[in-house]
Amino acid sequence: MMDKILTVLGVIGVPISVAGSIFHWSALIMFIVYCLTIIALAAIIGRATESLAIVMGPRIGGLLNATFGNAVELIISIFALKAGLISIVLASLTGSVLGNLLLVAGLSFFVGGLKYKRQSFNVQEAQHNAGLLIFAVIVAFVIPEVFTHTMNDQETMIISVGISIILILLYLAALLFKFVTHRGVYQNNDKTNGSHQEEENPEWGKIKAMVILAIATIAVAYVSEHLVDTFDVVGEAFGWSELFIGVIIVAIVGNAAEHASAVIMAYKNKMEVAMEIAVGSTLQVAMFVLPILVLLSLIFSTSMSLVFTWPELISMVAAVLLMTILSNDGDSNWFDGAVLLSAYLIMGIGFYFV
Repeated sequence: MMDKILTVLGVIGVPISVAGSIFHWSALIMFIVYCLTIIALAAIIGRATESLAIVMGPRIGGLLNATFGNAVELIISIFALKAGLISIVLASLTGSVLGNLLLVAGLSFFVGGLKYKRQSFNVQEAQHNAGLLIFAVIVAFVIPEVFTHTMNDQETMIISVGISIILILLYLAALLFKFVTHRGVYQNNDKTNGSHQEEENPEWGKIKAMVILAIATIAVAYVSEHLVDTFDVVGEAFGWSELFIGVIIVAIVGNAAEHASAVIMAYKNKMEVAMEIAVGSTLQVAMFVLPILVLLSLIFSTSMSLVFTWPELISMVAAVLLMTILSNDGDSNWFDGAVLLSAYLIMGIGFYFV
């Protein structure tokens, strides 16, 4: 029932968004329309990638879900970058890291844990991802902040570009390691998961799912461009800072597909897919999406360096460490989810008053 409602909302939301932009409706009303439309389209993207996950397996399916979920945020960020809203872009990427590690994983652990006493996922995969998370956030994000205090803007940008290239290359190497050279070596749970997935029938066929993904992504691109134009008015109306809009609002809207898909997978006891979505999406944002945006910013009037504020950095480091500690045993329950959700709420309150 909910899927049908979201599908209808996505279908009618796009023409309403077009009409609103043509006739210059109130920015506050259009902000709500744009957000609801993007969330509905993200849900459609989630359903398409879930169908592909059944056909292609949990790891590739989780990667596809994370990729198309992040495509929404990447599109929003590109238009925000073009508009010179650098602080919102960095804040939204911070919010994506916090949202995936604390909100998405927290909801997955909590909802799944209410139905099952214990849920397991591959411990080697969790430890591998934990190492990448620590590298991406603590090494690649904190180090520039430490060293750029005594540098000018040009030197800071040179360091940011260099680190971005390294992050992209390492992310591609990680994909090569996971899907080619060491495919199946550490996935001792794939056989059991595979037998369960073979009993399922995908909602859409492979070709249909890919076509729907393409159409929904194009629609998201259009709506996202106009959503960015409402940020200034909405911020003034509600008293929201650019930091809060980026960390909370844009991150939640941009990652709606992953939020829904990961929780559904956890409820179905498919923690391999849920973890691949939550943690895999975080790694993709930190090691691919953000570096790509840094490089793309070079063609715009205002370049974006890889330098976050201290509240953003400390929050991301805390989220990575907390997620690493709770997931390193390959086991989850509802209380672990409650801990992650509580951390997200505390950080959300902090960013609201910054």
